[in-house]
This record gives sequence, C-alpha cells and structure tokens, in this order.
Amino acid sequence: MPPAKKRTRSYDSAKIRDAVLAQFGHVRDAVLTLTPEQLAGPTRLGDWTVRELAAHIAMVTGLVGRYLGEPEAAKQEVALLDWPFATVTAADTVDDQTKSFAQSAELAELYARAEALYTARVPQASDDRLVTMRFGGMRFADFLVTRTVELTVHTDDLNDATGIGVPYDKQALAACARLLADALAVKAPGGAVEVRIPPYAVVQCVEGPRHTRGTPPNVVETDPLTWIRLATGRTTWAEALDAAQVSASGERADLAGLLPILG
Repeated sequence: MPPAKKRTRSYDSAKIRDAVLAQFGHVRDAVLTLTPEQLAGPTRLGDWTVRELAAHIAMVTGLVGRYLGEPEAAKQEVALLDWPFATVTAADTVDDQTKSFAQSAELAELYARAEALYTARVPQASDDRLVTMRFGGMRFADFLVTRTVELTVHTDDLNDATGIGVPYDKQALAACARLLADALAVKAPGGAVEVRIPPYAVVQCVEGPRHTRGTPPNVVETDPLTWIRLATGRTTWAEALDAAQVSASGERADLAGLLPILG
C-alpha cells in the first residue's frame, strides 16, 4: 500500500463519535421501515441484496464496540491513510462475512446489538487506545474516522437501491470526503492539480509544477457526494464529466487514471 503522509489531517474526536452514531441512527430508522420486497431487491454492489447491504452497515458499525471489548493491540500497524489502500485486499472476506452476518439474526436485532455496544463502550474509550482491526493495530480515533466512510458510502448505496432518501450527517459526510481526498494526495503526491470539494476539502496532488499564487492552472471541483462516488468507483470520471457533476480545467486536470481510490 502507498505510505501514509507524514502529516495527517486532525479530526475532532467528539464530533466523529457523535457523527458515527448519528449516521447509524439515520440508516437504522430507514432500514427498519423497508418491506420484505424492498429488502430482497438488488443493489449496485455485485449480488448483494438490500438486506445484505443493510446487514453490512450494522456489521461494520458493530465492530466499533466489539473491538473495544477485545485486548488492546500491542503496537500501531495501520495509520489512518493506510486504510483506504488496504480495503481492496479484504473484499472477498468482507463479502463472505456480510452474507453470513445477514443470516445470523433479524435486522432489528443486528442494529440493536451494534447500537448497544457503541453506546456502552465508546464514551469511555481513549482516542489513543489501539484496537486490533482487520489490518492490524490502529488508533481508536482513527478507526472511528474510517467508520464515517463506511457509513456514508453505504448510505449512498442504500439510497441508490431503494430511493428512500436516508439523510447524511454533515460531520460524517465531511470526514468521509476529507479522508478520501487526502488519500488521493497520498496516491498521487505533488502540487500540479488542485482538487476542491467544497465546503469540506481542498488538496493538491499530481507531480508537476507547484502553484503558489493566484488561480491554479489545473483545477478539479465537485460536490462531496460526487467525489465520494468517484473515489469509491460508484461512478466514473467520464460519467461525472458528462453529467456536469465535476469540472476540470487545465491539461493535467484529468483524474481518470487515479480513480477509484477505495477498493
């Protein structure tokens, strides 16, 4: 995986903790109103049904409380900006685990368990506690930021599959967009292109002449949800350009070869 940047963006831990729980609540409230027919419907995630997608959201949120109930990791092995590049290695395992988890209980029970563990264990947890997550020891505060990505991306998947309009928590959406933007800067270090995702993030990337004053010669700008879909492969660069969901100016402002970021 690409090495993480030496300087990582800081996140307000209290806001991230609240954002994860808030976004999970938005999803729970929507999922528990879906009919059996809706739950059996398809998603854009391979052969996953809506029920399996909903179960996956409960599973990845429940990991927060579950990891806090396990012994602390001996050392930190995964930095926050390592995580986006590591996810591709776990795709098959996640698929198997999700399908098994979806069959383990009714959705209402799965969501209740995840929320109970979160509310019981997260308030007392130290940001610097090392949890043993899938790829190794990771700071708890950093692991929580990755949950904003999981929740935001899969909320968008759920909305795409059902059209039910699950809302996005502002802090969760912001953290998701920022982490994926910073990952782009790790994947393609440099200062030739400025990527703007108002109102949440601006990063410079791609090797070439660094801009220092005035309007940069190479600029990409898009909204947070379009950026998240680009970064996770839910839409392509060409599709976003054709739909006028992204603007790109300058001879280097073509990110097609760098997307997606998240596996």
